Amino acid sequence: MSKYFKQVPDFDYVSRLPNAGISDYIKVKNLFKKGYLREDIFQDTTIFTKYAINGDDRPDNVAYDFYNDSSLDWLVLQCNNIINVQSEWPMSQSDFDRYLMDKYYNFPSPFTSSYDWLYNGIHHHESKEVKNSAGTTIVPAGLTVAAGIGVTFYDYFLDGETKAENITTPVTNYEYEAKIDDKKRSIFLLKQRYINVVRDDMQEIMAYKKGSSQYVNGTLKRGENIRLYS
Repeated sequence: MSKYFKQVPDFDYVSRLPNAGISDYIKVKNLFKKGYLREDIFQDTTIFTKYAINGDDRPDNVAYDFYNDSSLDWLVLQCNNIINVQSEWPMSQSDFDRYLMDKYYNFPSPFTSSYDWLYNGIHHHESKEVKNSAGTTIVPAGLTVAAGIGVTFYDYFLDGETKAENITTPVTNYEYEAKIDDKKRSIFLLKQRYINVVRDDMQEIMAYKKGSSQYVNGTLKRGENIRLYS
């Protein structure tokens, strides 16, 4: 994300090093200054396209694949309002396996020598789809339900009651976690022809505006060097 941080303005932070003089400053990036996409851009779905993250691809891999520029990884994240890559980006296979082990691996107790992989345990049950004789859905698939329930409904086309036994299916802990992670693979990316618009916006957003006592120029602010004496 080097190109992104080049756009982040600087801040002259008062040096607190032991031998620092009253006019000594340390220049740092102002990470409180955050770039973003304008609301009107987010609301216009026509300038975005769907993209499926493949395998262990990182944001820079996606940026290279779609924009032919890995340094636009910051744009990939901003298009999807991703702030924390660790929790909002799909995990690599090794990270996913490690996550499952940490969460679902049951180490042996003093009473047993066996290891128990709890990720194969049942997390919850979901409904199977139930339709009447005309093909109308009576119970949609994917509802969280109690195990083993059935449903009885009146089928007008058969002029009588119909009973569906046990319309549930178990979902393991592994399947549950995999589904959550897979949902993160469906993202939206800004179409290439709008990149320059966003770049211009970023320059405007990141620039400091006159009026503050800390203002030095469009890319630099300076903290007040106030020393306290006892």
